[in-house]
Amino acid sequence: MAIRILSVSRGSLAFRAGIRAGETLLAINGEEVLDEIDYQALSQGSRLKMVLQDEAGTERTLLLRKVPGAPLGLRLDERVILEPRVCRNHCVFCFVDQMPAGMRKTLYVKDDDWRLSLMMGNFVTLTNVDDREFSRILRRKASPLYISVHATDPETRIRMLRNPSAGNLLERLQKMKEAGIHFHCQVVLCPGLNDGAILHRTIVDLANLYPAAQSLAIVPIGLTDHREGLYQLRLFQPDEARELIRDFELIQAYYLRELGTRFIFPADEFYSLAGLPVPPEDSYEGYPQIENGIGMLRLLAEECEEAFPALQRRMDEKDVPPRHILIPTGVSALPYIQELARRYARPQDTVDVFAVPNRFFGPSVTVTGLITGQDLLAALQGRSGDRVMISCSMLRENSDTFLDDLTLSELQGRAGMPIRVVQNHGEDFLQALYGG
Repeated sequence: MAIRILSVSRGSLAFRAGIRAGETLLAINGEEVLDEIDYQALSQGSRLKMVLQDEAGTERTLLLRKVPGAPLGLRLDERVILEPRVCRNHCVFCFVDQMPAGMRKTLYVKDDDWRLSLMMGNFVTLTNVDDREFSRILRRKASPLYISVHATDPETRIRMLRNPSAGNLLERLQKMKEAGIHFHCQVVLCPGLNDGAILHRTIVDLANLYPAAQSLAIVPIGLTDHREGLYQLRLFQPDEARELIRDFELIQAYYLRELGTRFIFPADEFYSLAGLPVPPEDSYEGYPQIENGIGMLRLLAEECEEAFPALQRRMDEKDVPPRHILIPTGVSALPYIQELARRYARPQDTVDVFAVPNRFFGPSVTVTGLITGQDLLAALQGRSGDRVMISCSMLRENSDTFLDDLTLSELQGRAGMPIRVVQNHGEDFLQALYGG
């Protein structure tokens, strides 16, 4: 493979050297350039030997000297990096396998691409990375990566991922540590499969790799109603969640003493299932696993508390009539959003926070981000208000489309009420609550 040059910044070193759009970048300093990651890593030095090929297939070599770290000025064809490498596993807990039929094709794509892990924080298993590609990860010092571990016991991991090549992860993580690569880890916890002694072994094995292993997220399995013919699994029960949290807190206290970090971070869903408040902010140590949904409820509460005084002063200066506000949310977040509304809503406003039953995926799916437009519309039937506040997590990223392809404008028209999409930030939540 080689990568095509889309454009060259006028006046840049590459432009002055005669490199032009349409050429293909084959190699830098004797190493082939497969993607943007190679280009960024290999172009940092002060002496570059670049092999290029024009559109007619003629190759040429350029020798450039530059300030170390200074950009060359090339923009490469991003389609190479944006075509995700697909997953080779058949995980017993895979959520994509539990999706109902008839949805848009992109929702069924299983990506497992370490390049997207580096650039976007996607979790990957590394089972589709051969030795040559793994060597490239080490050479490029791709850091940090986000690794789906699930179990360090080889037999358990092979059984969970249903992939015979899944058992060598711990060896690879050790090599990543030796190469100076940092990584964050994830365990999807399944009752009777990778909990108990297997989980404790996983925690110890990964903690022994600290500080290369920066953190470990532990999230509960999610099951839909669409599991016909799939591996038999069950959900955790509230009493089990409470017991797990007690164990997690003891483990966190131990590693806080030994390593200076709690290291493991249970998902918000465990606390919701257990009926317990989420931990205080310092328990999340800067939210290293926030993209995994761990600490989102606490962060939202802290952001609201920080933004409230200034916003309250501004709103007190305005004459806004009483309003009726509706806030639909997922079942698991309900008590936490209710508490925020109780604490921060204006006394003259009526605020109804209510859970949206998930009929599309099934009642055991309780997170806000998996609420479809049809389920939201059904939950709004028979209700009226001056404004509906919904989380942006219900919509496809950078769009106004729900998981079931219902658009925001269609929903608003059928609901007959104005809808305000709220970003995942406390200040925006209060702005929407106060009418901004």
